[in-house]
Amino acid sequence: MATIKDVARIAGVSVASVSRVLNNGPKVSKKTIENVLKVMKDLNYTPNANARALVTKKSTTLGVVIPDLIDPFFASLANGVEQVARQNNMQLLLSTGLVSAETEIQAINLLIERRCDVMVVHSKKLADETLIDLANKVSGLVLIDRYIEEIAHRCVWLDNLEGGKIAARHLLALNHQKFACISSKHQIDDPLLRLQGFQSELQSAGTDIEAELISFGEPTLQGGEIATQKLLASGKQFSALFVYNDAMAIGAISTLEDNGFKVPLDISVLGFDDVLLSRYSRPKLSTLNYPIEEMAMQAAKIGLELTAKQVETKQDNNYKHIPRLVKRESTSFNS
Repeated sequence: MATIKDVARIAGVSVASVSRVLNNGPKVSKKTIENVLKVMKDLNYTPNANARALVTKKSTTLGVVIPDLIDPFFASLANGVEQVARQNNMQLLLSTGLVSAETEIQAINLLIERRCDVMVVHSKKLADETLIDLANKVSGLVLIDRYIEEIAHRCVWLDNLEGGKIAARHLLALNHQKFACISSKHQIDDPLLRLQGFQSELQSAGTDIEAELISFGEPTLQGGEIATQKLLASGKQFSALFVYNDAMAIGAISTLEDNGFKVPLDISVLGFDDVLLSRYSRPKLSTLNYPIEEMAMQAAKIGLELTAKQVETKQDNNYKHIPRLVKRESTSFNS
């Protein structure tokens, strides 16, 4: 593997001159720049990002921490950050937190060790105090899908409580009166707030969900299947089902159809997130759009602006997003 010394030797210039070319430094002739770039290309030389960061005091990497690599929702999050990285000629560093406080802090520390001072962090298990302390140490740290009042200017988040209310209003408007809900078994804010908002809106309309008609499972296709089997095993009737995310909702539809129920003729099913798969399920899934890719891009840009000191660190900055109802084929009027 070629080094900066190899480039300097073959180009017939000093290492300092090569460094100035790499970092767009002053006092470098056009001829020298062209010569050095040609040698770099011939040698397939790639500058060391960490070494450049040490010299320029400016990070060339943009980090992102997500729970896992399997869920398409988090793939969209990472893709949003990557788009901003590419726009700014930066490398993307990705680390996973696995919905564990210990693993989340390890993932963040890994990025810090790589001199990554701009990072978008999806953390559900770390305490507010820990994240506030990290924000004070890492100039470009921005939280996504998490709101902490003390560092509100570093939070890009979705109003999950309002999302649950929107879901309830949609199903109530379709004349449904018997409701069921499938939620994630993970004790984190998102599923708790969505369920809370859903129940709150139903109660305002003079109805509610029976305890036996709230089922919990892993936020996956299989988790949705198993949770739906539990609902059916309860023997309780329902005509509308609100589900924590699209993967679980599609798993639920499969189980309902396997047990002789037609969606939405017999039971309406409403998901959450609006991942790509929801547009191709059968029937196409009605859901709430979670603009995670747009939010990830916004978070990455805020991180860059913070490191460049282009934004004020006011606590009243508000980067809240509201989910949007997407009507497709899995919900219909209850006659």
